[in-house]
Amino acid sequence: MSCSLVQFCRVQELRAVREFLFPEQRGGPAGGESEGAGADKELSWDDSDWGSWDKDNSKDDGKTAEECVHQSAPWLHDCTVSLSPCSDLLVIAHEHKAVFLSAKWWTDEAGHDEMTLTVSWSGTLNAEEGECVNSVICIPLASQKRSSTGRPDWTCVVVGFTSGYVRFYTESGVLLLAQLLNEDPVLRLKCRTYEIPRHPGVTEQHEELSILYPTALVTIDGFSLFQSLRACRNQVARAAAAGSDTVQPPPLAYKKWGLQDMDTIVDHSSVGIMSLCVFDQMKNASILGGFNAAVKGSPPAMCQYITVGGGPFTGFFYAIEGSSQPLLSHVALAVASKLTSALFSAASGWLGWKNKNEEEPTQKQKPKVEPATPLAVRFGLPDSRRHGESICLSPCNTLAGVTDDFGRVTLLDVGRGIAIRMWKGYRDAQLGWVQVSEGQEERERTTSPTLPRRHAQFLVIYAPRRGILEVWGTQQGPRVGAFTVGKHCRLLYPGYRLMGVNSITSQGWQLHTQQVCLLDPSTGSLRTVNVPFHLALSDKKSERAKDMHLLKRLNTLLRSREVEPDVLESEAQCVLLEIKHPAIKKQALESLLSSKRVPVSCLTNITCSLLDSLKKQDPETVDETLLQLCSSQLKLLQLYTNILSLQTAKLSSVDTDASTVACDETDEELDRIDPILRRYAELLSRPSVSFSQDAEGPFPARIFLSQLKAEGNTLRVARGQDSDWTQLGSFLFWDCLCGQSSHQKLCEMLQDAGISPQDLLSLLLNVWLQRERQMLKNPDAVRHLHSLLTALSNMSGAVDESWDPQCVSPWWQQVRTACVQTESSGAALLVALVAHRTAKNSITSLAEKKFKSEWEAVSLELEQWVVCLRQLEDVLALQTLLCLPGPRGTPGGAATRCSVKALLESGRGGVADSVAKWVFRQDLSPALLKDILQTRGEVESVPVSSEDGDFQRAAELLVSVCQRFPNSLSPDLLFAHCCWEFVVQWNKDPEEGRYLSWSVEHLKLIANPHIQLGIALMMWSTFIVKRFSAAAFLMEKVGKAPKDRLCRRDVGMGDNAMTSFLGSCTQLLQTLMEADASIEEVSPPELSVEEVWVGADGPASIAELALEQRTVHYPLVQHHCLLASLLHATMTFGVRVKPLSLFDSKGKNAFFRDLTTIQLLPSGDMDANLISLRQEFLLKVLSGWVNTQAERTSEPSCPRQDPHEVSWASLCLDLAPLLQVNPDLLRRHLVCEFYSHGLDLRAEEVMLEVEDKDVLGSQLLVLTGQRLSYSLLHTQTRPGMELLARLPPMLCTWLKAMDPSELSCSSVPLSLISRMVSRVIEMLPDNHAQYSLALHLLEAVDALATEA
Repeated sequence: MSCSLVQFCRVQELRAVREFLFPEQRGGPAGGESEGAGADKELSWDDSDWGSWDKDNSKDDGKTAEECVHQSAPWLHDCTVSLSPCSDLLVIAHEHKAVFLSAKWWTDEAGHDEMTLTVSWSGTLNAEEGECVNSVICIPLASQKRSSTGRPDWTCVVVGFTSGYVRFYTESGVLLLAQLLNEDPVLRLKCRTYEIPRHPGVTEQHEELSILYPTALVTIDGFSLFQSLRACRNQVARAAAAGSDTVQPPPLAYKKWGLQDMDTIVDHSSVGIMSLCVFDQMKNASILGGFNAAVKGSPPAMCQYITVGGGPFTGFFYAIEGSSQPLLSHVALAVASKLTSALFSAASGWLGWKNKNEEEPTQKQKPKVEPATPLAVRFGLPDSRRHGESICLSPCNTLAGVTDDFGRVTLLDVGRGIAIRMWKGYRDAQLGWVQVSEGQEERERTTSPTLPRRHAQFLVIYAPRRGILEVWGTQQGPRVGAFTVGKHCRLLYPGYRLMGVNSITSQGWQLHTQQVCLLDPSTGSLRTVNVPFHLALSDKKSERAKDMHLLKRLNTLLRSREVEPDVLESEAQCVLLEIKHPAIKKQALESLLSSKRVPVSCLTNITCSLLDSLKKQDPETVDETLLQLCSSQLKLLQLYTNILSLQTAKLSSVDTDASTVACDETDEELDRIDPILRRYAELLSRPSVSFSQDAEGPFPARIFLSQLKAEGNTLRVARGQDSDWTQLGSFLFWDCLCGQSSHQKLCEMLQDAGISPQDLLSLLLNVWLQRERQMLKNPDAVRHLHSLLTALSNMSGAVDESWDPQCVSPWWQQVRTACVQTESSGAALLVALVAHRTAKNSITSLAEKKFKSEWEAVSLELEQWVVCLRQLEDVLALQTLLCLPGPRGTPGGAATRCSVKALLESGRGGVADSVAKWVFRQDLSPALLKDILQTRGEVESVPVSSEDGDFQRAAELLVSVCQRFPNSLSPDLLFAHCCWEFVVQWNKDPEEGRYLSWSVEHLKLIANPHIQLGIALMMWSTFIVKRFSAAAFLMEKVGKAPKDRLCRRDVGMGDNAMTSFLGSCTQLLQTLMEADASIEEVSPPELSVEEVWVGADGPASIAELALEQRTVHYPLVQHHCLLASLLHATMTFGVRVKPLSLFDSKGKNAFFRDLTTIQLLPSGDMDANLISLRQEFLLKVLSGWVNTQAERTSEPSCPRQDPHEVSWASLCLDLAPLLQVNPDLLRRHLVCEFYSHGLDLRAEEVMLEVEDKDVLGSQLLVLTGQRLSYSLLHTQTRPGMELLARLPPMLCTWLKAMDPSELSCSSVPLSLISRMVSRVIEMLPDNHAQYSLALHLLEAVDALATEA
């Protein structure tokens, strides 16, 4: 064991802390560093997973170097930092601002708990203008409850300011009290708490808080401070809760010393009360008073203070107890009334208790400052050029470390007042101490157990210039540890523990405090130094240190690659025998046995030599644990060697016994499942991507030793990693399964070694199931498995001979459990067949012995085997289907692996869900799936071409699986799960509108309306309605079909995908209405599963959930379907309209409500303006649709109409009554649009359904005039001009008024114009005003046709 730097906490939000304390650095780089802006990211540890683009050569122990590649700027060096000894509160202050960070437990993604420090309060601490924070300490106050175990009740934050004020705060930043004890700036705050005396003669030290000023030192009694802080905190709590009267807390008792005879003072340490021995007392008296000086009988008690600075470099002050009476100071409460304290007027307003009518005092009156008692320096270490910077007192108050401006660290003997050691090259060093107690084992081994425990002290030096943290043994000890850390860290050493503890209350407490902590601002980590006690002992006297050196030597030897085996054996054996300490010897032996480079023969020889040496020693001095370890490991090594020799020996003849005859009985069952097994093996042996592995060699002995544990005379198999577990099973049984080794000898050897048959059975089953591909390729493997399984079953302790027909054997249950849990379906079925045959033979033989009858034995065991075999056969067929690869270009995704256990736990819909996922991967359309399912039981008649062999195989496999699961894969259930799978996949990728369209097609294929309605309702509420409402509001906002960018922003899909989505919504709602209309005619279905799968217990299937849905409100569904149709039409034809504006307030409020609720819907006649808008919208839709039909007719390259495409003419005519629009008007408009685009035949078809022929005739007469006007006036032909001259003047004027540009297709043959005029004459009555005009037109067209 050596020194270690262990992280125990992490500080969060350091970036926010820096930006609060240094607003000028917000948003920029850390400042002062050449690394650039990358340092800023390292301030927040939550972003450490992103890494950094910069690189740095700094190294650290653990993951810190990986997470942070460079250090942040030294902003923390400009701050005052203090950490509570209990590590539950961290204070960072700069100038007048401060941030308090409290401890919280945080759990990462891996489930590991970690303590973190997060910001709990931040704000401004200064109460007077211009004052800044100079020093901060966090003092945890002990709980006074009897049930306390050493945790602090709360933590007080003491802050010293440049104004001389010392203020006390709670963890939440509430001011408790403030004291002005001196008008000079506060230089340093330090605290001393109670420590249990280690020796009977050691003086018990009192608790105190010391405050250093440039020329004065104030010490506050710890007991007085503890009581005052408790009273102030209670008063704040009462005042905040109820505003009760102020209770005056007890005054603070303090002493104030005026330090003299030193030029400058920058730091101090209060050593505490000490008393001189008689010799030192006589020496001091003779030096001060001469030869005739009188010496008192008892030496006086004195308080020792040490200061550092300049002139002298270090000063020693001694204050004799009783020479100065304690001063009593009235506590200035922050919550006191205005009459009792002037301070309240400022703080109460901050706390929110101040009256608005109160006036601010014009000038604050400072409290009275007591004069200091002069205290002269007794002696010091004079060095005119050296100036001290800091002093750090050791935990036992005997040593102190001092840093100076020369870059030296000086070690002082506090009692003698001399420097005993000096280190150089440590500029700006930070110091701390670590005190380590002697362990119980070391004390019993080295000294008498009755003597008190020894303690060792280590000096911790952090050199920021070099970025190194060192640990030194005192007083003249060597460096025992060194760590490379960042250059901007802070070493935090409180030097105290809990306040308010005494010799009585501390009994039985377990104080959890950190002695030294290193704060790294780049990663936010807080690390502590762990130092073993034995490092304090000299090398000559410490056997443990020597043993540790030998252990390191052995580890170095094991890591070396150039050592010959014989040299390695001799060296390792010498080192192992030379180690004295049993624990280290055990550690060395474990390192040797876990090494990769040591041969087995060397391990055996070394372990045997160590065991012989232990047996030669006195039995009373030998460590029993080490002896047992040697004997057990030697036994395992011998077993390993024997197995290796058995595997290398040639098998003379194949084992033949009675089990071979029994194995032959399984041939019939193997022949039955051979086709599906062969197909499964073909799919399993498809080429796949895999990682390259090392060449197979002998099974490593270290893994063998780690997997087997000796417990007395038996060996227990300790399961480790799955790969090691499989390797161990392969090492034991692979040669036997391949027929290359004798299974009888192996089983005898393993039984003699003491390995239980149950562990061996687990290993055998694991290797068989894990290496499924190799097993299926070897046709003889089943016979060898039968032999091995029979041999294991015959071992003692395997199968209980006391057979009961109604009991289940744990041995065979273990086999069934392994088969049920594995995903290797083919191997599981083979091992189940073999085990079933073996179990049946065993049960039959036991029954014959017991009953002496030829009747076949029937038992619960065999019944469970029958069920298990049927389940495994079903799973194998299903797994074969799932392993089938999908066509190229189809949706990806790994093939689903299933097991019997997984199907049982997935509920009644597990099989259908797996097949639905396979259908999605195969990209099977609903129509193809329907055709395949219709051929159930007629595999040969699957309607596919012979060229598509892959599809033919997929169809055959699907039909065979459906035959095995007639209930679980009924058409309705499969269509329901396919519907749900496709809509789930569409929700993941909304751009694939085909997925949603196919989902609706699957929904339509469901025959039972109860299931259909439930699935449709769940689809609508789970996936559709949110996007549907977003699309409606977006189109309402823009007033037209939105662009692609807006669609992606608000709906989450492009404009083309949204058009398809709205069409699918219309189809879904129509299907929902049809299911609701027919739900009363059909009774709900009874869902059932196959007999062997009755035990399925898991989440409810989609069909079960669908049947639990409530019925819908048909008018509300129809209302939404109407809106979906309008939205779809708007997106399809780009109509400018606000869809929701086509409805009144009732209609708008009913949208996007739960379809199962009854809503107030529009009724009665609509407003005429609203109807006009609806009519205009429908007319635009019809015009757009006719335009697309004309484009398809005129352009051969234009895609033909899809049979599943919406017929917008029929749809508009169906919507017209719902929108209160006259359908006949739409038909007339449709006829006119067809004639306008030159689609006369389609116009004549629709013309037959028009009711108002007169109006239609007038409209068509205008179109006829436009056509004839184009033929006569715009073509400018000679016959046309001559005919125009012969026409009546009225007709000629009328034709000239026509505008042919209004026609979409103006160039029409004269025969069509003539036919159109004839239709107009037929429709117009004789007394119509335009009848004569129609006759003139007919004559003109006929004349033009004759001349043409």
